[in-house]
Amino acid sequence: MEVKLRLLRFNPERDEDAHWEDYTIDAEPMDRLLDCLHKVKWYQDGSLALRRSCAHGICGSDAMIINGVNALACKVLVRDLKQPITVEPIRGLPVIKDFVVDMDPFFAGYKALKPWLIPHENRREPARERLQSPEERERYDDTTKCILCAACTTSCPIFWSDEEYVGPAAIVNAHRFIFDSRDAGARERLEILSQKDGAFKCRTVFNCTDACPRGIKVTRAIQEVKRAALFDSL
Repeated sequence: MEVKLRLLRFNPERDEDAHWEDYTIDAEPMDRLLDCLHKVKWYQDGSLALRRSCAHGICGSDAMIINGVNALACKVLVRDLKQPITVEPIRGLPVIKDFVVDMDPFFAGYKALKPWLIPHENRREPARERLQSPEERERYDDTTKCILCAACTTSCPIFWSDEEYVGPAAIVNAHRFIFDSRDAGARERLEILSQKDGAFKCRTVFNCTDACPRGIKVTRAIQEVKRAALFDSL
């Protein structure tokens, strides 16, 4: 089948502003959009810049705006897209070139929430693993699925307008540890998230939940973090 693509291009070495460029390729209905972008780059225009790695929806490196919606190019099938297929870089982060954005602000918010296990200092170090019941593990199971693709954060209108906001992905990853029975850093993270650039900037738009390629209930996780901060409901 013939596939028409409209790509928002930007090369800082020659462009003052981003502009649209059109391409036409041959593809199969079951091809992924990433396959189409590869055909453009490999056979028509080698200057096209994009990130990709595993191509199986796990690394999260190829998040883009596809027909106006944040998604992973490696998970979207050509047959499911209305043509011409428009592709833009994710919003709210500086564009380096074409679909490659500067992820440093995104990861700054992520790191600020200390996304690692903080063990209890007053507990004896276990001889083997730190045990949990199935119920304790299930409490934060949904938020362990995050692949840090930034699709949720860059779909958030608050993040677009306020670069200091930590963003949905950072809160999701804080949730994963706040509700982990093995972790001792919940109070510290909740204190950070209670500050002006934390969880209470969320306006419950649900863009983040809709954008997540892993199906994480992002908005629900943010609300659970807010409740924990307000009512000490750990």
